[in-house]
Amino acid sequence: MEKTIDFLKNRTENYFLATINGDAPSLRPFCEPILFDGRLYAMTHARKSVAKQIAANNKVCIVAYDGENWIRINCQMIDESGNIEAKKAAIAEFDWAEEAGYTLEAPDFVLYRIANAVATIYDEDGNVVAREEF
Repeated sequence: MEKTIDFLKNRTENYFLATINGDAPSLRPFCEPILFDGRLYAMTHARKSVAKQIAANNKVCIVAYDGENWIRINCQMIDESGNIEAKKAAIAEFDWAEEAGYTLEAPDFVLYRIANAVATIYDEDGNVVAREEF
């Protein structure tokens, strides 16, 4: 998972998360993931379409580009909103989190663990540079 973390946290400012919206794909930018207890997490608000789409089908695809290489991560998003320690880590990660409504008291604060992931990093020619499963 080290190459995946490096790519998403150090080489790019955000990544794109694709979900299924009914019978069509839906794509949106996300800020960098949260690393806590050796696992990657992402957060959003329950009222957003992305949370509803993940609730209906938690298989997603994450893509990011660093100007030279790109990464594709096929994975599942597991709702761990009950994990208070992980939520504390997520809030601490971003100075804007509390102002945006990510507090322990906020019922809409949803935290997902990125699981069953296959991450592949490609060069500009489409050659596999690295592959990780976690």
